[in-house]
Amino acid sequence: MVPLCSAAQFKSGAFADLVSGYSAQALNDVLLEGTRLCEEECGRRLAPFTMTETHMALGINPDEYAENANMPMDIQGTLGMSYASALGGTSLVSHVWLNELPPRYPEMWAYSGVTVTVTRSYGGSQILGPGQILSGPDDTGHIRFTLGTFVPVGSGIQVRYSGGYVIAVPASLVRASKFMSAYVIVRELDPEDTAHDPDLLREDAITILDKWQR
Repeated sequence: MVPLCSAAQFKSGAFADLVSGYSAQALNDVLLEGTRLCEEECGRRLAPFTMTETHMALGINPDEYAENANMPMDIQGTLGMSYASALGGTSLVSHVWLNELPPRYPEMWAYSGVTVTVTRSYGGSQILGPGQILSGPDDTGHIRFTLGTFVPVGSGIQVRYSGGYVIAVPASLVRASKFMSAYVIVRELDPEDTAHDPDLLREDAITILDKWQR
């Protein structure tokens, strides 16, 4: 895991005196702890991560029923719907939304390594290839499957992916992580022997993070 605030960023400001005796590993551990506290406060992942999450395939868009949708389709959609009809299934789910998505500044966020495994409600599983994922994940966490992909209602959809503020970390998150990490350090020291008030540091961090809440 990469912390929201780097060691260089932390030591470049007024908190450098707090970690003057810290080893590189000790400082990195504190910065990671500060990052986790920020994420726990917001109820979401912010730093780069890799995770697996599971959803149940629920809900059908009426416009996507094979018997009702009188619309032109590309070759992938035509073949997929033909395959689904041959297997006796037309009530198919073609959307899923990931839990983790950029709350702000989506241009700094990046998804990668997305793999989708469908475990059907009445048996059998399938890893969906690139030809069966029409689009996504986008800035809302939405993934759209190609029309006709065999995902019956009630199936399990397991998505493994990486994401987070990979391209750049917004400055406000860097600041919040810096304050939260300083709070951790000062709490380990005697607050009376330092000019940094740990309670004020934590309050400042939470004030910034309020805009990033889920």
